[in-house]
Amino acid sequence: MAASARRRPAATAKSRRGLEEPPWVRGLLIAVALAFVALFLLLPLANVFWQALGHGWGVAWKALTDDDTLASVRLTLLVAAICVPLNVVFGLAAAWAVAKFEFRGKTLLTTLIDLPFSVSPVVSGLVFVVLFGMQGWFGPWLDERDIRIIFNVPGIVLATTFITFPFVARELIPVMQAAGSEPEQAALTLGANGWQTFWHVTLPSVKWGLLYGVILCNARAMGEFGAVAVVSGHIAGLTETMPLRVEKLYEGANLAGAFAVSSLLALLALVTLVIKTWLERREEREQRRAQAAQVDGAGVDG
Repeated sequence: MAASARRRPAATAKSRRGLEEPPWVRGLLIAVALAFVALFLLLPLANVFWQALGHGWGVAWKALTDDDTLASVRLTLLVAAICVPLNVVFGLAAAWAVAKFEFRGKTLLTTLIDLPFSVSPVVSGLVFVVLFGMQGWFGPWLDERDIRIIFNVPGIVLATTFITFPFVARELIPVMQAAGSEPEQAALTLGANGWQTFWHVTLPSVKWGLLYGVILCNARAMGEFGAVAVVSGHIAGLTETMPLRVEKLYEGANLAGAFAVSSLLALLALVTLVIKTWLERREEREQRRAQAAQVDGAGVDG
């Protein structure tokens, strides 16, 4: 009872801040935001599912169960299953280095992490072609050893990993910076080794940022088109991911099949969004419980 009474002033202050603007301003801003969401997000998304089912369930099912489509689904999931763990390892290492240590080149490392955001995906794919293609720097050496990267799965994995590099690191860096290094130092002082400190102190404190990064990284890996299109060669059944399969079906005038595969990609995106929203709500509930526990503890101490 006392705790709820202590929390009531904070809630009242928050509600007052929401009433500072005139009602018509708040209503206008909300209406504009909802209109943009409906026009540029919900309407195109609904149209994808409408077009996918417009010719009947049978046509959509036939397109989804086609051998080449199933191969594209398997390849997309395989690439994501490889790229996401790689980015988790890189993201944890990079975020820990940036947030916990001071060293020469720290600014450069932070800039390089953001590089895939500023480089066109097509250019990213061309970089790997220049490096590993038949006429590239390492192409002849790889050809002598019968190692094929471009127009093969390894090239798709490399291009997708490059594009998705920043997502985990960028989610973790601010979380680790906000947590500070005091908990790790306390654990080390109490006799914990490096692995115990990471597993029992660092990882629990950044778990939500890590989960957000994994979800965003996975979504981008499954939906990547530009870089993959350059390095894949569009070989049906072998190097076609789901976005490339959509393009081929569309260019072949198979609109029903293209929208059917697009609807599957959209469904995966919606599942990703639902998971992300659920995790955010869980995090908010945990934060509220922690704050309530702190307030109750302060009341008891007082």
